[in-house]
Amino acid sequence: MWKNYISKISPEYHFKTPATKYEQDEINAKLNVELPTELKNLFSETNGVFDEFNCPLIWSTKQIIEENLSLRNDEEFKDLFMPFDHLLFFSDAGNGDLFGYAILNGEIQKDDVYVWSHECDSRTWIASSLEDFIEGWATGRIGV
Repeated sequence: MWKNYISKISPEYHFKTPATKYEQDEINAKLNVELPTELKNLFSETNGVFDEFNCPLIWSTKQIIEENLSLRNDEEFKDLFMPFDHLLFFSDAGNGDLFGYAILNGEIQKDDVYVWSHECDSRTWIASSLEDFIEGWATGRIGV
């Protein structure tokens, strides 16, 4: 479903081998949050989505873990930004801004996607779902 959907939007994206259950479970174990269903389904088809230059539209499970842990554990950021443990980032804009889901009461309760601005530490709603985010970002309807 996801590979077909993304390929119809833009043939420039390519896909990797599906993420294993272990790779998906590692996100839960290391970041203490269950993946939302739509992201689980995407990872069951591909471990990330990449453009022609191998830049990710959707990060791999490994990059999700690394980027989120880096932000959550950076001591300098604790004095500059609100905490990051209430967001699960899965993509970036290429300019320092990041896209992710809100974590409320320890879980992702809605499919809404937010953008975090690295310049002003704002967290702004940008899309109603992963599907809406992918289509909007790939076509330029969504921008930062």
